[in-house]
Amino acid sequence: MVTVSHQHMHAGDESAARASLLKAFRLMSMRGLNAGTAGNASLRYGDGFLITPSGIPAEELAEEDLVWLNFAGGMRGNRKPSSEWRLHHDILLARPEVGAVMHAHSPCATALACHGEAIPAFHYMVLRFGGPDVPCAAYATYGTQALSDTVLSALQERTACLMANHGMVVLGEDAPRAIAAAIEFESLCEHYWRARLLGQPRILSPQELAQVEAQFTQYGQTSQQ
Repeated sequence: MVTVSHQHMHAGDESAARASLLKAFRLMSMRGLNAGTAGNASLRYGDGFLITPSGIPAEELAEEDLVWLNFAGGMRGNRKPSSEWRLHHDILLARPEVGAVMHAHSPCATALACHGEAIPAFHYMVLRFGGPDVPCAAYATYGTQALSDTVLSALQERTACLMANHGMVVLGEDAPRAIAAAIEFESLCEHYWRARLLGQPRILSPQELAQVEAQFTQYGQTSQQ
């Protein structure tokens, strides 16, 4: 990678972006999604993205430790970027609607990922992540282009996927939404794990899922006229 200057960005905006990503990454540890130096996170910024550095626990990170990369291979920062920078780079490049990427080795998602199976529509909240299941990307060595390729494939029309024998990836419009989705996804994985302890859970039909999708369009707070 080539170190580049980055003078065209407003310092205040960048500080806010760094603070937002750092808060989300720390929350991953606080909520038990990551332990030690596992996991990483990125946030789209300018013509590139900010990413957490390699090998530093979240609680020891400062804003200046986050590394900025652009899509042409340039970087700016005092730290080495996460070993999974290719994964974040390729997702953000391929998915312009995505603003932040969270990768974690969370307990329940990782346990399920070690079986290499998709999460079926055992619960209607599976739809929260883009479709009637949450796929599991095929295994590839961490930090490699092969892993990035298989995850990108699994994420087609989805905002989350498992990574076989590895962990999970969750996407969001920004850092707060991405970390909220990651916490929600780990909770869904725990529900599936517990349900499987009792046997094979009932899977919702396409008709039942279609009704849920219709309901989702009216979910949440709406403005009063």
